[in-house]
Amino acid sequence: MTAAANLVTACGPRIEFAGIDLTLGRTRILEQVSFNVAAGSVHAIVGPNGGGKSSLIKTLLGQMPHQGQLTLHWPGEREVIGYVPQALEFDRGLPMTVDDFMAAMCQRRPAFLGLSRRVQPAIDAALARVGMLDKRKRRMGALSGGERQRVLLAQGLIPEPQLLVLDEPMSALDEAGIQVFEQLLQGWRQAGTTVLWIEHDLEAVMRLADRVTGLSRQVLFDAPPAQALTPERLLGLFSVHPRSESLA
Repeated sequence: MTAAANLVTACGPRIEFAGIDLTLGRTRILEQVSFNVAAGSVHAIVGPNGGGKSSLIKTLLGQMPHQGQLTLHWPGEREVIGYVPQALEFDRGLPMTVDDFMAAMCQRRPAFLGLSRRVQPAIDAALARVGMLDKRKRRMGALSGGERQRVLLAQGLIPEPQLLVLDEPMSALDEAGIQVFEQLLQGWRQAGTTVLWIEHDLEAVMRLADRVTGLSRQVLFDAPPAQALTPERLLGLFSVHPRSESLA
């Protein structure tokens, strides 16, 4: 963790992955995955496609059964998790505006009734943080990929998360969007939010993460970026296709 992060009181949880095994059908996706995520840190997970990164995230979110121990140590009674997926799959012909999407994701009131007065200030603030407030009446299908990704980032801010899970949030962003994301990341660090971040942009990980785990079915390394992202370790991580074992 960086020196700056050490000065912040974490509001997010510490996470322990201990011996996580995941098997789908007869294929072993994860094998004995063990590492810790420090409270209030920005922790990146890197690795090849098919290496189990998204599957590990889904175990954390309770979407996949697994073996092993997964423990979240929350600092208080408030336990809020935000999640930003890699992409949004939807029918682009739907007459769904940015406001409609935010209403559907961020409030209990049916979206067709519009934004509730209780939630609208938070939605306004979230859209402003990602630079999409002036496009709130545009249809989601008319937005660029980078603009849709900004909207996904905005919905992950409501309610303000203590743990934020990001699945390749930079994949569709343009340069302006990347700057927005980096500002958000610094804000989460300053707030003591725990961020678990899947990312393929290794240069961004080197600059922005406190710690990096290399995952290809198993943990191949877990260290600060300067120690983790060496040519030798990256060659070992990306040169071999993940060994998804079929169980006998």
